[in-house]
Formats: sequence, structure tokens, C-alpha cells
Amino acid sequence: MAAEGHKFGTFGGVFTPSMLTIFGVIMFMLSGFVVGQAGVWAAVSMVALASGITFLTGLSISAISTNTAVRGGGAYFLISRSLGAEFGGAIGIALYAAQALSVPFYVLGFVEALTRAFPAAADYYFSISLATASVILVLAYFGAEWAIRVQYAIFAVLLVAIVSFMGGGIADWDAAVFAQNTAPAFTEGHDYWIVFAIFFPAVTGIMAGVNMSGDLKDPGKSLPVGTLAAVVVGFVVYVAQMIIIGGSQSRTMMLERPFETLLSQAMFGIELPVILGVFAATVSSAIGSIVGAPRILQALSRDEAFPILGPFAKGSAKSDEPHRALALTALITFGILLVAGDGQSGEGGGGPLIVMAAIITMFFLYTYGMCNLAAFVESFSQNPSFRPRFRYFHWITGLLGTLGCVGAAMLIDPIAALVAVAIIIGIYFYVRTRVLDMAFGDARRGFIYSRVRNYLLTLRGMRAHPKNWRPTILAFSGNPATRLPLLEYAQWLEAGRGIVTLATVVQGDFEEDAARRQATMEELRRFVADNDVQAFPEVVVSPDLDIGIELVLQAHSIGPIKPNVVLMGWSEKRERAARFSRRLRAARALGMSLLALYRPMERPSEKRIDIWWRGQENGHLMAILAHLMVNNHAWRGARVRILRHIGDEALRVEARTELHRLCEAARVDFEIVVVDDDRPSVEVIHHQSADARLVMLGFSPPTAADSDTWHASITRLLDGMPTTMLVCSNGEADLFA
Repeated sequence: MAAEGHKFGTFGGVFTPSMLTIFGVIMFMLSGFVVGQAGVWAAVSMVALASGITFLTGLSISAISTNTAVRGGGAYFLISRSLGAEFGGAIGIALYAAQALSVPFYVLGFVEALTRAFPAAADYYFSISLATASVILVLAYFGAEWAIRVQYAIFAVLLVAIVSFMGGGIADWDAAVFAQNTAPAFTEGHDYWIVFAIFFPAVTGIMAGVNMSGDLKDPGKSLPVGTLAAVVVGFVVYVAQMIIIGGSQSRTMMLERPFETLLSQAMFGIELPVILGVFAATVSSAIGSIVGAPRILQALSRDEAFPILGPFAKGSAKSDEPHRALALTALITFGILLVAGDGQSGEGGGGPLIVMAAIITMFFLYTYGMCNLAAFVESFSQNPSFRPRFRYFHWITGLLGTLGCVGAAMLIDPIAALVAVAIIIGIYFYVRTRVLDMAFGDARRGFIYSRVRNYLLTLRGMRAHPKNWRPTILAFSGNPATRLPLLEYAQWLEAGRGIVTLATVVQGDFEEDAARRQATMEELRRFVADNDVQAFPEVVVSPDLDIGIELVLQAHSIGPIKPNVVLMGWSEKRERAARFSRRLRAARALGMSLLALYRPMERPSEKRIDIWWRGQENGHLMAILAHLMVNNHAWRGARVRILRHIGDEALRVEARTELHRLCEAARVDFEIVVVDDDRPSVEVIHHQSADARLVMLGFSPPTAADSDTWHASITRLLDGMPTTMLVCSNGEADLFA
């Protein structure tokens, strides 16, 4: 079991580490190179495109992080919990690689800036690289808390540096120079997308905050606010920088000596703040990456997707610091420095920097793409458990973010993009516990059949979880033409998220009535088609109605998909009480939830659902069903009230607080009503819910001996009520999932 570790807030845990990485190597070492190659307006468009992709990703991260309890692992955790271990494992490796490679990238950026500011240090380029990496690793070893403390001072230095070189650039700004630098002037080997790839790591800083997910006090609040704020602030500052650079520096200086030109524009001719700023930016970015990368590897190891990574799951005893994962990251860092850290500078800010920036861009684009895909799948599939507190996300933004990432990767380098996809797919299939056979038929039906078969076989081996609960409703419709309202409610409750089966029992002998069964089945099929009912028909022949119902309850399934909810119409005839209660007990004995619908003559009423809360036993299912119903067109905009009757006014505050906490934890916006009334519950329910469109009440099936008494009491309760649904939960539906 992991230790609890340190807990940080929005500013310290998300916004600040994100900004320190966003205002990093690219800002000081390569922004001028980007403007020199692309021109001002193309450079601004790159900032807008990169920030747009990051902003869409931020929306997706915000949606996922406010829909589930977030633990360590950052983007890997969010993806794996949404798309499954296969996708999570595949992208987790890519994300770890991106973060691990970012450490030597920022170290090289620091040394490049140091040697350009102090040319005498160039002879010690390699030694300085190793020493810098060592210091950063030691700092990371002592934990995230030390890194968080240091970052505040670094952030202050960085802000002073930005003010200094921007202020000096504004003083030197010339409209004629700006006009000369507006158009692109790509040198050999460069084009729009290659330069975009060089710039893109500037906006990947949001992962520095996301990677701290396991160390945040309130990830669901901190991740959306901190991430989106960092994206917006970064966009504004970079656009301003591109415009200032374009009007204050010659194209030759931007291409050949971008950092030195930045130094020359320091306010009051004092270069020290800018030098300290680039040192702070590069070192802080390296710290953010060295803190985040091991946490991703640790989370990946703890999910046991790759047995070979098992040793990296262990954390330190006191604060669960990923020291073993840090050691591997250190080996990667020093290995890259041995290869790239030889001090041979390339055009426009260092050859190794440009090459590594393009590599890191590809990894991050696919990580961002998978974050967007995860949110898109959750939203578009209309999963009942997808109820994010973050309200500014739509599946369209997730889809746009996914397409934007894939499109950008393909435009930057089609071959590299395809190779990356192939590697991710290879890891995906490696992680899968069962390989699906690709069996294609000659026609569309054959293809669909093969996919459904394979998916059912895969589903058979997957363990059910409350997060994936969906209503699989078995509705005993009898003659559906006379019980259409029952079928309407079945569809409203399913809400396009589950499956409805319409079951009818034909009384008779099977041998004699087999033809009648087939005719009844065909009638049901026509009824389903003519009325656009999204349901599957089922007909059985039995000499006794109750035996037939029990047979359907026991045997009906679509492979591993078995009914978890039984829907019946309420029988008001007292002589049928014993038989009706027997059916309820049979369904309950088979582990199914029960719904009994009482529907009197239609009458004008408010578009409102009233849930009478008497505890979590049945309350969770009632609340989820109400949430599903209001997602139907017929019920859209309906109010949902959750009511609790108390007899003591002293309990009012406690009851309201409890219900408020429940709605907050469940991510549902229900109106809370606490009724303090000394009258019997039956009278209170009639008084409060007389004008509701639907009322939900919990119940428990009676014993055989109590059937008549129970039926009589429920009948008295329902007399004069609007449409009422009696609900008995099997406990599978969890409102907090």
C-alpha cells in the first residue's frame, strides 16, 4: 500500500510547475529561431495551434479528472481508467519516454545557455551537463516537497527575466523591422511543420502539473483550474513574445544568435536577470520532468501491465517517493547526455536541442491525443458513470483534440508518426490478456456478427464494476400494444446506455403452441420496428404464467450480458397479490433489481421527478435512473428533487447536509428538499408529490405470508398518486462510481 505522501494545492501543485515548464528552453533558446524561420504571423499561428491542441487536451483532462478519484500517474492514470489497461499501458510507456527524454533536453538547454552567456565555459560543456543532471537528481531524490519549495523562488526569477527581455524588446521595437519579419523565410531543411515540431514542447508543460495528480489535495479541483489557467497564460505570453521579437530583432540574428540577441535587449542593459531567468527556466523544467517521469513509471508498474516493470512499483517507506523509478530515469538522462551532450552547437540554438524537441513533440502529441480520445469515448458512449463536475467539456472537443494531435503528427513527419502508431499498437496487443480474432465475413452482417461474438467472449472474462454499470432491463410487457407506457419507461430508463428485452409468456403446451409462439414473436418484432422501440423481443411458452416468468428470469441472457433490472406493471387486483409478490421474490432471489410501475390515467403535472430518500440501499439506483431519464428528449429539462421526510426539526440541518454531500460526491445536480412534518409518511408523500410527473419510492419484496398485507398497504399508498415507480435495488448500482 502506497504511503499518503505530500499534498499540494492548485497554485503550487499544478499551475506553477506547468508554467515553469511552459516558460522554458523554447522561450529563451528557440523562440527567436521559430520567428526567424516562419515569420511573425506564421509563428503566432503555431502558438495558436499548439495552444489550441493543449487547451482541448486541458478540457479533456478536466472532464476525466472531475469524474473519478485521481491518483498518481498523471495522464497515464486518466487514460488507463477510461480506455482500459491496454491503451493506458501503451500510452504510459510513450508518456514516460517523453518525460524522461525531457530531462536531458532541459539540461542541455541550461548548458547551452550557460556556454553562450559565458563562452569560457564551453570547454567544460560535458562536465557541466553531468554536474547539472546530478544536482537535479539529488533534489528529486529528496522528494516533490523540496522541488515545490524551490519552484516558487525560481518562478519569481523567471518572471523578472521575462519582464526584462520583453521590456527591452518593446523599447527596441521598430515597425519597419516588423514588416520585414512578417513573411516566412524557411532555410533549407525547414518548413512550417518542422518548425512547429521544434516549438511544440513549449506548450507541453501542462503535463508537469498533471503528473503531480497523486500529490494534490483535491485533484478534481486543482487539475482543471491549474491546467487551463496555465494554457491561457502561456498562450498570451508567447504571442506577445513573438510579436515583440518580430519587431525588435533582425532575421539573421534570430536565426543565428537568438539567445545572445535576447540578452542584448535586456532592460537597462543589465543581462543578469535574463541569464538567471534562462537558468531558472531550464533547471525548473528539468526538475518538473524528473519529478513527474518516475511517478508515471511507478503508477504503470503498480498496475502490473508489464511484469518486467514490477520492481519500480515500490516507493519509499515515508512518503512513497519513486526512488527506483528515479534511478532508471537517471540512467536514461546520463545516457542521452553521453550521446548528445558533447558541446557541438548547431544552428539557431544547438543541434541536439532541435533534434530532441522534434522527438519529444511526437511522444507528447500521441499522449495528448489519447487523453482526448479517452474523454471522447467516455462522453460519446454516454456511459452513465460519466458525470464530470467540469461542465465545459463536450465530446466534440475531445474528438477535435484527438484529430488535431494525429493530424499534426502526420504533417510533421508521416513516417515517424506511423512508426509511433505501430509501436503503440504493438504495446497495446502485448498488454491485452486476450487477443481478438479478426474474422471478416462477406457481408456487413457477417462482419458485425464476428465482432459481437468476439466482444461477448472478451466481456465474459471481464469482472463487473459499479463504474461500468448499465441498465439491462427485462420488461414483462404482456401484450405490448396495451402496455405501451411500460415500454416507454423501459426506454427512458435505459436512455441509450443499456439493453431492453420485452418478454411475453404464452400460456399453453409447447408442442401444441410452438407455432403460436413464433407468431407472437413476429408480432413483437413488428411492434418494435413500427414503434421504433430499441428493444429485443423474447417469447416463451409455459403451461403456467408464473412458471414461464421464472423460466425467463433464470434463462434469458445475451451471452454474459444478463438482466440486472426487472420491470413489471403494478397489479392492483388483490387476488393477484400472492402471485405478484412471488414474481418479485423470484427476481430478487436471482440477484436482480426490481421496478414496479404504477401508472394511473395521464393528468397534467409538472415536469419533475421526485425521489424519496430513505437510505442508500435503494436510493443509489433511484438517483441513477433519474439521471438517465433526464437525458432523454422527452424528459430533458425536467427537475429532479431528492426528498427526505423527518419528524424532528432538529434533524433538518443534518439531513440537508447529508443529502448535499451525497449529491456533491455523486456529481448530480438534484434539488434537495427536507420535509419536517409530523404527519404519517403516506400523507406527506401525497402532499409533496401530487403534482410530480414521476415519483420514485424504495421497497422490499414481502414474504409469502405477508403478501396480502403488503399489497394492501402499497395499494393504499399509490391510490391518488401520479405515476409512481417502486424500486428495489440489488446493490450493484453505485452512485459514487
